[in-house]
Amino acid sequence: MLLNTLFLALRSIRRNLLRSFLTILGIVIGVSAVITMVTLGKGATIAVQTQISSLGTNLLMIRPGQRQGPGGGGGGAGIPSFKESDAEAILAQIGGVAAVAPEGRASVTVVANGRNWATSVTGSSNAWFDTGNWKLAAGRTFEPDEQTAGSAVCIIGETVRREIYGGAVGAVGLGEQLRIKQFSCEVIGVLASKGQAAMGNDQDDTVLVPLHTLQRRVTGNQKVATLLVSMEDGSDSTRLKASLRQLLRERRKLAEGDDDNFNILDTQQLAETLSGTTKVMTTLLGAVAAVSLLVGGIGIMNIMLVSVTERTREIGLRLAIGALEREVLLQFLIEAVALAALGGLIGIIIATGASMVLARVMGVPYLFDLTINLLSFVFSAGIGVVFGFFPARRAARMDPIEALRHE
Repeated sequence: MLLNTLFLALRSIRRNLLRSFLTILGIVIGVSAVITMVTLGKGATIAVQTQISSLGTNLLMIRPGQRQGPGGGGGGAGIPSFKESDAEAILAQIGGVAAVAPEGRASVTVVANGRNWATSVTGSSNAWFDTGNWKLAAGRTFEPDEQTAGSAVCIIGETVRREIYGGAVGAVGLGEQLRIKQFSCEVIGVLASKGQAAMGNDQDDTVLVPLHTLQRRVTGNQKVATLLVSMEDGSDSTRLKASLRQLLRERRKLAEGDDDNFNILDTQQLAETLSGTTKVMTTLLGAVAAVSLLVGGIGIMNIMLVSVTERTREIGLRLAIGALEREVLLQFLIEAVALAALGGLIGIIIATGASMVLARVMGVPYLFDLTINLLSFVFSAGIGVVFGFFPARRAARMDPIEALRHE
């Protein structure tokens, strides 16, 4: 009986194919929108976490100033910068620290090979590679005497290498001379590409020189703008940040009632915050898209009521020759469920294609989520049950005599 009822329901859908398609359009849009939004949201979350982790593993960034975020790390009038000795003190006096890199930056224009390129020059030590998860694509790091003496050597990012020396990714540019402001340095290494950071800046657009080289030949002062602290695996970040705060307050001679004139940014907390924001936005967009499913359900109920009215004589005839109420109820209920499930299946197919295309356009990974696809399909079928029950019950409770009299 169940197979026969399903056959009758599918035949009725096929008999009014265009109307059936228009009926399930709301379900199709709702399912495809929900799946696409959730899939892209998860891809964006993974992309944010990957970009944050590219800054460094278990990384703490310490900057002058009281505010974190844009505009909060540049110090300000009367706020002292750090010193190279601060980095040495942190490494020597605080447990759980894997590496500390003092870092200074300046915007410069580099010239070589008949080309020029506006970029940033970073001054630091070899610990910079450990704190920032940087690898070399070619060449070598700084020798100890080069760091001490402030030698004219540099390591360039992939963007600088491409814009100045051209050619494919590799060792092109090694051994060449690169002019930075008033001095020329030898290119001894090329950084492995990292791509875009979470804040949108190009991490590969940089030139790395020894810290003393930056201070003596570019900035002309001993200021250190940032201290990069890499924690050992398993370290308690809360305890370590408290120890850092205490040490830096002592070294910067802050009285007990004075506010900190520096801020400590935990990249892990930043990743969690941004990921949490992305998840909230994904949930919100998914909920908005899910409204289309309710609209689609109302459309199914409406068309099923019309169908019951159109087939009143057919219903009366079936009831008159002995069909049970539950059989009529089941026929119309299966028809509604079949419509909704078909809409859900089409929505899943459309969502899969749309998600793959949009993920490529947005530059985020495509992650197929079986759970959300199954939930969307089950939910769409459930909508068929909920919104199809009332028309089906109305058909099943018809008086056969009145139904046969219907014109």
